[in-house]
Amino acid sequence: MELRPRYNQPFTLSEAILLDISTISEEITRLQYSIKRLRETQETLQEVIDEAESPGAVDVEIVQAFKENQEVIGSQEERILILKLALADKGVSSGAHYDVDTSTQMTAKSPLHDFDFGEDHNGPGSIEEDDSGGLHL
Repeated sequence: MELRPRYNQPFTLSEAILLDISTISEEITRLQYSIKRLRETQETLQEVIDEAESPGAVDVEIVQAFKENQEVIGSQEERILILKLALADKGVSSGAHYDVDTSTQMTAKSPLHDFDFGEDHNGPGSIEEDDSGGLHL
């Protein structure tokens, strides 16, 4: 099973399936922590935006950071879904432990329902860890 993610991802579902269960689990946990921190930042940025006297009074960099964080959150949520699908392919039930916490989600629409199951478009590559401890091709 292949899918077309909405965002560019560092690995495909096929490549994620090749990873061992502990690596997948650790990456999901790392991504969940990252999303939690990004959402906390989003709350702070949203407060600054809301406190501005007018929409034009908000610092352009703050608005840009807010938009960029939304994209990163969406991409990381999507990556978690890919990893959960890889776990499922291995017969591992990921359960609620790996669910993305949406209680503080700042975006109006989750990117996860934008998935298109079909031919993989990320192409082949080798998987290695990046400096942040995440996976990178």
